[in-house]
Amino acid sequence: MNHLIAQRGVSARVTTDSAGTASYHIGSSPDRRMNAAAQRQGITLTGSARQFTAADFDKFDLILAMDKSNYQDILSLDTDKQYAHKVKLMCEYCKTYCDTEVPDPYYGGEAGFDYVIALLTDACEHLLDSILLR
Repeated sequence: MNHLIAQRGVSARVTTDSAGTASYHIGSSPDRRMNAAAQRQGITLTGSARQFTAADFDKFDLILAMDKSNYQDILSLDTDKQYAHKVKLMCEYCKTYCDTEVPDPYYGGEAGFDYVIALLTDACEHLLDSILLR
């Protein structure tokens, strides 16, 4: 998403952050295989892993989950049930791919990482379009 935001020159209007729902990769750089897949598409991944917290509900207008398990993990932090309208599945924004969840390529090969980059690019392009139309 940051790559697309920079390409379109809209960084003053749109900001993003990334967080996982589990704590086991906190502080880690992006997976080297995902980084390689991104680089093959001209995308540079930056940052380090952090864990999603309940405070993030107030910080962000939209919270995207990669799969239904993460979606439920995020909603479980919404103890007052006031932020569900902000939480969506990433694949809801796909136009080219019909996946309902972003598959986890972690235990697969290079093709799985390439597929996830393509899927996320599809979703991010259309998400950004919808944001910029507001």
